[in-house]
Amino acid sequence: MTVVGPFGLSVRDQALEADVQVGLAAVEEGLLEATKSEVPFITEAAQHLVRAGGKRFRPLLVMLAAQFGDPDAPGIVPSAVVVELTHLATLYHDDVMDDAEVRRGVESANQRWGNSVAVLTGDFLFARASYILADLGPEAVRIQAEAFERLVTGQILETAGPAEGRDPVDHYLDVLRGKTGSLVAVACRFGAMMSGADESAVNVLTQYGERLGVAFQLADDVLDIASDSHESGKTPGTDLREGIPTLPVLRLRERAARLGLAEDIALCDLLDSDLTDDGRHAEALSRLREHPALEHARRDTVSYAESARAALGPLPEGDAKASLIELCDLVVHRAG
Repeated sequence: MTVVGPFGLSVRDQALEADVQVGLAAVEEGLLEATKSEVPFITEAAQHLVRAGGKRFRPLLVMLAAQFGDPDAPGIVPSAVVVELTHLATLYHDDVMDDAEVRRGVESANQRWGNSVAVLTGDFLFARASYILADLGPEAVRIQAEAFERLVTGQILETAGPAEGRDPVDHYLDVLRGKTGSLVAVACRFGAMMSGADESAVNVLTQYGERLGVAFQLADDVLDIASDSHESGKTPGTDLREGIPTLPVLRLRERAARLGLAEDIALCDLLDSDLTDDGRHAEALSRLREHPALEHARRDTVSYAESARAALGPLPEGDAKASLIELCDLVVHRAG
């Protein structure tokens, strides 16, 4: 059993391991090449998060999905670079919106160079992704455009909040399907499509990717509350400090409304206070870590991971399918 990549996937088949390792190494080279500019400062800013590392979760999914066709097809590595560049660009923008200080264990771009440079660097990465995408054909361009629209729509819906009368948890899960699930789905779709896999496999892997993407983000929600910065690579409680209601908070509010317990209502009041105050922020984190809402959010994560696993049913048995199933288990493990 061999561990592949920072995400920690174990692969039992040597040929599959070799394909994945070679593919991920080529993606890494592609990312560095795509983030070069004639202006040294732009190169430094654009490569800031590339060089910080990361799980390369989406490129890994491209490589595994490609196993259901020809894994050596020429469009596979470029499509993985496109997906990862798009993801990296959203991180630059997210950190500005969240006023984040740390990303992937290093100083965030907005903290180091300011918001304007961080936003423009994200735009630069989007441009480079589009440049590579143009060589992959009009269908790939359309798929990426649709996913990007869903991603932005999810971000806007998160900012706007649920419409009157809409269940906040249902609204939030819709947000995640767009904001996170859409791009993970594209990673699986590109891998299968570029490899020439049949249409049924492409559809199955796309569904799997979207469900896994939601589970992955729900695990991040749990980690944002439960972990320290060493585990998550970013400052714990960032969303909490910014007043962004992630799933543990939504489950808390749901419970408070349903049961009316004084301690739940008091914790909701604390979350509604000014959490830019370090003392209140620390207290809120501590109390949420002990609250049943966090365990409820963990169960939600498991449910989505199991749904992703179930989507794989029609695919032929083999090491690639086993690895995709193991990713579901790893997502659950991240959530504790």
